[in-house]
Amino acid sequence: MKKYDTRRIVMIGVFSALAFIMACIGNLIQINIAGFLNYDPKDIIIVIAGFILGPISAIIISVIASLLEVITISATGPIGFAMNIISTCFFVVPAVLIYQKKRTFPRAIIGLCVGVLSMCVAMMLWNYLITPLYIKGATREMVAKMLPTVFFPFNLVKGALNAALVMLLYKPVVRALRHARLLDKVESKGSDTKALLIVSCVMIIAVCILGFLILAGVI
Repeated sequence: MKKYDTRRIVMIGVFSALAFIMACIGNLIQINIAGFLNYDPKDIIIVIAGFILGPISAIIISVIASLLEVITISATGPIGFAMNIISTCFFVVPAVLIYQKKRTFPRAIIGLCVGVLSMCVAMMLWNYLITPLYIKGATREMVAKMLPTVFFPFNLVKGALNAALVMLLYKPVVRALRHARLLDKVESKGSDTKALLIVSCVMIIAVCILGFLILAGVI
């Protein structure tokens, strides 16, 4: 087997383990909305993996991490497993495809924004179709009323927070992989690192404010 293929398999394994750890952290934190919507930070790791390895590897990591989650810490069963993968893929794949066309900081921001919106729209559709199947007493009419007031704001805040943390953690993760010789070393640009830090901090603050306003019922 080629060295490149071996490194890719190792990195898929590493990222799958990290994504599962992040899912466990999310399960411990228990940020719960409407009784059944939980914040899941594993998408942060999967997006970073996608930026490095490509969309196919990111999908594989999503499936592995979601499978580990459903057989250990999650009680949502096959439906939760499927919804996890759908949510992640609609976020990760558009972001990665846009970023890979031209690996620049602006393209990363555009890709992440498109990924967040794609995930929000997809999850509104899938929640409308699937939620009545596993939430006792939930009807299509009830779910339809929750789409603009619960599902969309929740996924928007979750996606925006994960996107901000991707930009904050991407460089440290890449440096760690290069130090472990899983990635080839290339020259880094200090200005890009500063821009990533500034934009990430601004986005995290904005998301926290938005989340507070939504939870307070202001918007």
